[in-house]
Amino acid sequence: MVNQKKLFSTGHWPSWVTPELVAGKNISFSEIKTVQNWVFWLEGRPEENGRSVVVGRSPEGNMFDLTPPERKVGTRVHEYGGGAWDVRLKNNIPEVIYSDSKEGGVWLSFDNKTKNIIKNEDKNEKRYADLKWDNVGKGFFCIKELHKENIVESTIFYISLEGQETVLDKGNDFYAAPRLSPDGKYLAWFTWNNPEMPWTVTQLYVASFSSEKKTLGSAICLNFGKTCSIIEPRWADEKTLYATSDENGRWTPVRFTHQNEEWVKDNLPDAGAEIGLPHWVFGQRTYVPLTDSKIIALGIENGLNKTFLYCGKEWKKINLGAPFNVPEPLENGMFAWIDTPENAPPALALGDLETGKFDRFKVSVRLPDGIMPDDISIPKPITFTTKGGIEAYALFYAPTSSKYSLIENEKPPLVVIVHGGPTGRSNPGFAFKVQWWTSRGFAVLDVNYRGSTGFGRKYRELLDGEWGVADVEDCIAGAQAVIDQGWVDPKRCVIRGSSAGGLTVLSALAQSSVFVAGTSLYGVTDLRALVAETHKFEARYLDSLIGPYPEKEQVYVKRSPLTQADKINVPVLFLHGGNDKVVPLSQAELMKEKLKDSSLHIYPEEGHGFREKEVIEDALVRELNFYQSVFK
Repeated sequence: MVNQKKLFSTGHWPSWVTPELVAGKNISFSEIKTVQNWVFWLEGRPEENGRSVVVGRSPEGNMFDLTPPERKVGTRVHEYGGGAWDVRLKNNIPEVIYSDSKEGGVWLSFDNKTKNIIKNEDKNEKRYADLKWDNVGKGFFCIKELHKENIVESTIFYISLEGQETVLDKGNDFYAAPRLSPDGKYLAWFTWNNPEMPWTVTQLYVASFSSEKKTLGSAICLNFGKTCSIIEPRWADEKTLYATSDENGRWTPVRFTHQNEEWVKDNLPDAGAEIGLPHWVFGQRTYVPLTDSKIIALGIENGLNKTFLYCGKEWKKINLGAPFNVPEPLENGMFAWIDTPENAPPALALGDLETGKFDRFKVSVRLPDGIMPDDISIPKPITFTTKGGIEAYALFYAPTSSKYSLIENEKPPLVVIVHGGPTGRSNPGFAFKVQWWTSRGFAVLDVNYRGSTGFGRKYRELLDGEWGVADVEDCIAGAQAVIDQGWVDPKRCVIRGSSAGGLTVLSALAQSSVFVAGTSLYGVTDLRALVAETHKFEARYLDSLIGPYPEKEQVYVKRSPLTQADKINVPVLFLHGGNDKVVPLSQAELMKEKLKDSSLHIYPEEGHGFREKEVIEDALVRELNFYQSVFK
């Protein structure tokens, strides 16, 4: 018998994707690590007020919370955080060091006991990130960010378990990834200075380390004279250091070998994919040296995640699920990763490299009973021609349902999603931010506009000096491309974006008649104010995206949505956190005052990005109701 679908107006299909499903039970996984045959990860729990907790899985398969309920693992170094914890085994019991994003300071948890190693004093705000145990468990390396009056200092520190802090290196604007060699004799790290960003120009250093005196010898720059982004140092053994560099056009691992008191560089062949991510957060891992000549890596090929293996001569693709991170090795020959297929929610997985078989042992959220394959929209990678004849990229999702269908001759409304960064990317893994719309009869276009990651350095640099122009052109051209294909209703196209994507949304509304409404989530509206108000990490970011300030002040004025407000003639919804330190609330408030047909909803306790369960639910419903009212 043929299953007859009900005809129902698109944008109003009854959906299995409820706000409670998205926000309440949808835990998140990040920063997966392995030690011997244990697997560890950071787990975000919206139902616990957005608390993040370190969780461990024993070799027997038992899972334990390793940080106590009163602690919230996280950090605000660079405002975006990451790398707030590390773990080792002591007598086969996990010992965790971590920052607390709520109360500050550094903490140690071991065998159900917790100790405060570093207290956060009232006078000087201290933040810690990129925590990494030393080789003997007596202390750890980290990046310390000190906020004192209007000065922000970044420093590499060694901290003992008694709380004694020792400065290892300082003087540059930013530091990341202090990594000790297996024999404890050398420390590697990378650094950069304003106006550069970590995806434009960095320097990779290595220096001898005295474990007794806790001091460094003379630092050697391993990419001296090279204008490139070289990041993510990782040791294969005491004489072999890897990093990932975009010197030859896209991030690819390079190897440095210590020979005759010198570090000799060896370029690995190109994998045909980008192995590396922009350093917005600490703790990112895109490759793992398995031996001095064998590497497993996560690469981005044509916008899609692929797993690669390098065995001394060439790269080959591996069929191992759909990893979001590079698979991390266990001593028993298995690998662990966060699995993010196109048709199922993220899960933690264990698998075998040889057979490709794997087990998803913990799922982020269980879908309701009765969900069919037809209820989940799968991304279709597309390319389209944007202004100047340049090729741009996007993922298209058609509306889909096992129960409902388009009314005859009806075409679905379109939601264009603009990612943040703007160096971010549209990830093809299952995401409720997409299924929320497609399950209700919307089509979705997730645009990888010029400047996005995953397509090489040249594609990223196409946004240099063109932010607010190239990204806007690409979102308009992408929407027009799917309209021309006949896939969507040209009279019901809307656009939404967060952070940097909010600027693109508002600019697109001002510069085109393609969209009938837009939503800006904690988005940028005034570029001059952003320069004056933003934090140190992004204080000079706009130098490359727009131009140096104040020399290019008129360009800042012209590109700001605030000065284009009189050209926006469609409804706009603003959603913003009252405690946002990256894009202050005032940005949304000033823009809202300029627009007649607009509304602003403030979430007083939220920062840059929404994490609280009730906030996520409210924002989803509020935005859906907004579009439905516009379409009426």
